[in-house]
Amino acid sequence: MIDLYTWGTPNGRKISIMLEALRLPYRVHPVNILENDQFEASFLKISPNNKIPAIVDPEGPNGETVELFESGAILIYLAEKNDEFIPTDPIARLECLQWLMWQMGGFGPFLGQAHHFNKFAKEDVPYAKQRFNTEAQRLWRVLNTQLENKSFIIGDDLSIADFAIYPWAMRYEWQAVDPEQFPFVNAWMERMNDIEFVKRGMQVP
Repeated sequence: MIDLYTWGTPNGRKISIMLEALRLPYRVHPVNILENDQFEASFLKISPNNKIPAIVDPEGPNGETVELFESGAILIYLAEKNDEFIPTDPIARLECLQWLMWQMGGFGPFLGQAHHFNKFAKEDVPYAKQRFNTEAQRLWRVLNTQLENKSFIIGDDLSIADFAIYPWAMRYEWQAVDPEQFPFVNAWMERMNDIEFVKRGMQVP
């Protein structure tokens, strides 16, 4: 039984989607980041960067308990352990990992800043809005180009790259993005939304 520490954010939903896709039993421990639960000592022991998600797997490498934070690391760990949603072909694997890193380094952090200044900032900061909304548009164009003539991020098969990118794309309203302007992304989002385990994962916690 894997313990999942999470909240209803794009980063948290990456892992609940993955666990649902793998059909693994897991327990959900909500970490209410709006009430600063992420700073509690018990959670910091698992996630010293005080960010969700994190997991505890009692059946880790060598049969030992493993505690993991950082959503990208968790996705890779679960994919490799279960031999699913990560290509075995070395070239395809690299493509999968580079798009996962693209999400971790760009599509997540910059869209997260757009979320903050568009929705949560206590004062209007026009420069920040312009900077991060402009970058959101650029990142969506990159993704739209990648998805042209593809069913999923790296081709015909689902991968952890899809699980990482999709929850962030679904917050498009917070990014001042109109999905209709990005037809290949929009079609991919509709395909993802039709998958039952994706629907279940998006409802956690």
